[in-house]
Amino acid sequence: MVKLIQFYSPRGLKLSRAENQYVWDVDGRKYIDCHSQYGSLFLGHRNPRILSAVKDQLEKIYGAYPAFDTEAKEKALESLGKILPKKLEYVYMLNGGGEAVELSLKTARKLTGRKKFISFINAFHGRTMGALSVTWNPKYREGYDPFPWDVKFLPYNKVEEVEKEVDDETAGVIVEVIQGEGGLNEASVEFLKAIREACDRTGAQMIIDEVQTGFGRTGYLWAHQIANIEPDILVAGKAIGGGFPVSLTAIKSELGERLKEGDHGSTFGVNPLACSALTASIQVLLEENVVEKTANIGRIFRESLESIREEFGEVVREVKGRGLMLGIETRFEPTPILKLLQDNGVIALRAGRLVVRFLPPYMITPQDIEHIKEALMQVLDQVKEEKITAKASL
Repeated sequence: MVKLIQFYSPRGLKLSRAENQYVWDVDGRKYIDCHSQYGSLFLGHRNPRILSAVKDQLEKIYGAYPAFDTEAKEKALESLGKILPKKLEYVYMLNGGGEAVELSLKTARKLTGRKKFISFINAFHGRTMGALSVTWNPKYREGYDPFPWDVKFLPYNKVEEVEKEVDDETAGVIVEVIQGEGGLNEASVEFLKAIREACDRTGAQMIIDEVQTGFGRTGYLWAHQIANIEPDILVAGKAIGGGFPVSLTAIKSELGERLKEGDHGSTFGVNPLACSALTASIQVLLEENVVEKTANIGRIFRESLESIREEFGEVVREVKGRGLMLGIETRFEPTPILKLLQDNGVIALRAGRLVVRFLPPYMITPQDIEHIKEALMQVLDQVKEEKITAKASL
């Protein structure tokens, strides 16, 4: 029997079906899905409008190289015009976030003629060689160097470091507004503005990676809008296809006009199925007021987590994140908490070393949040008792 390479630790859970914010295992047990395929199912499992659009496209044409025009591609581009920052008039659709990051770096490298990039400590941008070069965690990078270009990792949220290190040899500065894999660290407005100003001063390109934060997840359409800035290059993925594999790199006009045939490509990029999923997802986002609903339910969820922090301060250090990209930073390695939560019907995931992360679909309800709160309190109480018992036995 062929075996899957285990790049991820098995969760010990065999899923059989899903609907909206819930999944069921093969034994019929129901779970609230706060993992949602690393947040890509933000619009819910099997969203009926996205499902219908993809089914309809399957009946027409589901494979077409990007050199061919299709109605699906035209509709996707028209829809993107409704949500992308106004100066980002050129776009290319790819399959996953790492690919989109790769194109963003290639664009900055080629069009500036420079070889140096700035990224940040705890950044995660993907696992392809280019994306990995700007990903900080040594465990992902080990054994893969040398990388395609020079990268300097600066402390996150340190304005003075940005002002000092971004210079006329810098091709681009790539930043997440909230560091998803890095521990839900949130960029300050001053930090984002400092990057924008440094790039304007030196001619470097500001690349904002919104693969996880974008498309309404944080209670903003794009998380960088909190700082009232626009990037030179925007990277998006995960939620934009409603769970269907699609990502994009959006580029400001003066850069996009300089890209030419052969500078990049993808066999499955801009394919009709992905375009139809993208169009339907944008319709859901806009017509169902997803951003506003996320901001409202996110406040309820955060208040719930804050109340847990107050009660379990000896276990929980801090509540982190924004919208429905939330987490609790624990005072010890959180793997036991994730397992016990799963045993209690809540699927969550990790961020960084110490954060239990929640990335639920936007239709999560106050009742779901109450269930999560009760499960989390039960789990934290159990973990706390185990820690006390272990200390007493030493």
